[in-house]
Amino acid sequence: MITNRTFTMLKPDSVEKGNIGAILEKINAAGFRIVAMKLTHMTQRDAEAFYAIHKERPFFGELVQYMTRGPIVAAILEKDNAVEDFRALIGATNPAEAAEGTIRKLYATSISENAVHGSDSDENAAIEGAFHFATREMF
Repeated sequence: MITNRTFTMLKPDSVEKGNIGAILEKINAAGFRIVAMKLTHMTQRDAEAFYAIHKERPFFGELVQYMTRGPIVAAILEKDNAVEDFRALIGATNPAEAAEGTIRKLYATSISENAVHGSDSDENAAIEGAFHFATREMF
C-alpha cells in the first residue's frame, strides 16, 4: 500500500519549548498539507499501546514516561512520497547525526528527546494515524 499521507507527533519537549509553530512552519514550507491535527495528552495506557513494539526494550519505561509528561501534537500530513520525504525532513533520531536544517537538528536535544515522530512506512502511518484519529479512512 502506497499513500501520500504520513503521521507525525510533535513530542512533549517540542510543545514545552514552544516550538509548535516553528516546526509546523517547516512542515508547510516543505510542501506538506496538514489534513488533521490535534493537541492531546497521551495517557500511560495510550503510550504503552502506541509504543508496544518497544515493550521488551530497556528504554520502554522511560519512553512511556517521556511521552506522557505533557501534551503532544498529533497530525496527518499529505504530500507525494509523504513518508520518505517527511523522514528526510525530520532527520536522524540522534540530533547530533541529523543533517543541518532538519527538524531534529534544529529542535531536538538528545536521542530520547528528539522533538518529533515520523512514521517509518505507509503501513505504520495508517496504523499510527488511526490510533490518534480513530479512523483508517484518512489513508
